[in-house]
Amino acid sequence: MKKVYASAESALDGLLTDGMLIAAGGFGLCGIPELLIEAILKAGTKELTVVSNNCGVDGFGLGKLLDTRQIRKMVSSYVGENAEFMRQYLSGELELEFNPQGTLAERMRAGGAGIPGFYTKTGVGTVIAEGKDHKDFDGETYILERGIVADLAIVKGWKADESGNVVFRKTARNFNVPAAKCGRICVCEVEEIVPTGSLDPDGIHLPGIYVHRLFQGQHEKRIEQRTTRKKETA
Repeated sequence: MKKVYASAESALDGLLTDGMLIAAGGFGLCGIPELLIEAILKAGTKELTVVSNNCGVDGFGLGKLLDTRQIRKMVSSYVGENAEFMRQYLSGELELEFNPQGTLAERMRAGGAGIPGFYTKTGVGTVIAEGKDHKDFDGETYILERGIVADLAIVKGWKADESGNVVFRKTARNFNVPAAKCGRICVCEVEEIVPTGSLDPDGIHLPGIYVHRLFQGQHEKRIEQRTTRKKETA
């Protein structure tokens, strides 16, 4: 089965449909599938529901799909650093399902593991729990959260072999692994593709069984913020 493609556009060929559910890896701008996002932008796929920790920043990452109104709903933990995200949500143009960060990661992981739902204490007694099933275990109240299974997962790795085994670079692993596993189809962009057998099996973060298509590309790798401090003087 062919897994290596020449570009983001070719890797997504035949996979995009209006109204689909996409799980996207990344945290802020760290480890985001920026080339796949750009390809979705160019394809014009619309009415998307996107599951991602956040929605990039204004004009970059998933923020580009907000600018073109291609996203109908976000399932996220964090809205900050994206003024257009906030504006669309507050004006009622964008549907938003807030999830605690750990809950969101576990919903993706559960979906990838074939687990339809799980109970957690996180969110009990808050608006997060409204409308959800409550159950007591050992004297503590928990709420039911559903696993997420996406039509398509888009993720960004550091290095992969031709069989689709992927290694992520430090914190860029973040949401990429659970996002990849919860997709019925997973497309991965990487900085380098090496021959099968070149990677240390013990260092593989995402086994190739979860990756259906991959390609190598050049990445901009923007940084969200720069923090500085004045030089200390005597």
